[in-house]
Amino acid sequence: MLQSLYDTFGKFSTNPAFWLSITLVFYVIGQRIFTLARFNPLLSPIIIAVAGLIALLEATGVSYDTYFSSASFIHFLLGPATVALAVPLYEQRAKLAKLWLPLACGLLVGCVVAILSVIGIGHVLGLSHTTMLSMVPKSVTTPIAMGVSETIGGMPDLTAALVVITGILGSIIGKPLFQIVRIRSEPVRGVALGLAAHGMGTGAAFQIGNRAGAFAGLAMGLSGIITAFLAPAIAVPVLAWLGD
Repeated sequence: MLQSLYDTFGKFSTNPAFWLSITLVFYVIGQRIFTLARFNPLLSPIIIAVAGLIALLEATGVSYDTYFSSASFIHFLLGPATVALAVPLYEQRAKLAKLWLPLACGLLVGCVVAILSVIGIGHVLGLSHTTMLSMVPKSVTTPIAMGVSETIGGMPDLTAALVVITGILGSIIGKPLFQIVRIRSEPVRGVALGLAAHGMGTGAAFQIGNRAGAFAGLAMGLSGIITAFLAPAIAVPVLAWLGD
């Protein structure tokens, strides 16, 4: 019986549609749990889906490369999904135009702080030079982060994992933190989430409101561009100055 089930799973595991369907099923389950938990950020659909997929891959012995090659269509959809953020940006164009100066200053300072804080914490903890370089673009969306990491001498695979962790943590603690520090402005909330937690933060921002989501999408895109320029100019010289 068990052997028959194993053989059946082996046949399905090589079918791209199988892993694509499994991914969507886990996400739907995560959404259901998230709703039943009254939108508790610790039970975000992304966390549930990721945990479920990891458990399944470990239990079945299927490699991540096999899974990714089968479910790569979801990865492809990241591009159109990002482009679709232009719709709420267009809807909020008047507000964005009025706030261009504080937005520009906030994003620039935020990107610099993100880079320097990672280096400072890594230096105190005694992390290796390569590891710290891999951590520098952790707050940027994955495609840009991996490119930046490779350019400055980091490990793109490690960077990708750190980007996911950063996004999950940012989407979890963002809204509770806003309540603690009494930040109620949707544009401010959106920029903070998009800057610190890229795509996942943008998703969390849309749960706050369309205005917050629009500003988060803008912050995510611009912070990626800013980091691509600042990371080589700041991270490498600072690490050399610290002797790492």
